[in-house]
Amino acid sequence: MKRIALVGLLSVLASAAAFGQATPVVGSAEPEKLFTDKDPVLNRNKQAAMHIVIDLLEAGHWSEADKWLTERYIQHNPAFSNGREPIMKAFGGRGPGRPIPASPKDWRTKVVAVVAEGDLVAVVTRVELPDPRTPGQTYTTTHYDMWRFVDGKADEHWDEGKINPPPPPK
Repeated sequence: MKRIALVGLLSVLASAAAFGQATPVVGSAEPEKLFTDKDPVLNRNKQAAMHIVIDLLEAGHWSEADKWLTERYIQHNPAFSNGREPIMKAFGGRGPGRPIPASPKDWRTKVVAVVAEGDLVAVVTRVELPDPRTPGQTYTTTHYDMWRFVDGKADEHWDEGKINPPPPPK
């Protein structure tokens, strides 16, 4: 009986170890290399995606969005409207931009992978979030952005955007 109980306890502990915490997500040590390609069109699109991720999203240089986003910019994230202008207003209203990091080693955005095919580029990044199971702790996971490019500019965007519930009443 003790042996069965011991095997059961070890099984529970092994399950917790196996399923309790995934391997932490880390970014690439050389993220700039992920944004290059031998194919000139894929390379142009990956470079534009890099500027969207670093210049616009990380550094907040939304006054330069016309270099990287089409005017009609189709948005599939339910939190935002279509068009370059609404995106510029939403993100540009977060305050003045920061300097664009001189070296990829200084990027705050940790890029895990960049995949390009045809007119699409997907960028996967590391995200650290509060662990709702353990107050004061965090966990890492991934976020993705995918763009469809037209003439070197992002014309359409997808991510895992969702509609957040309203805050609880006060």
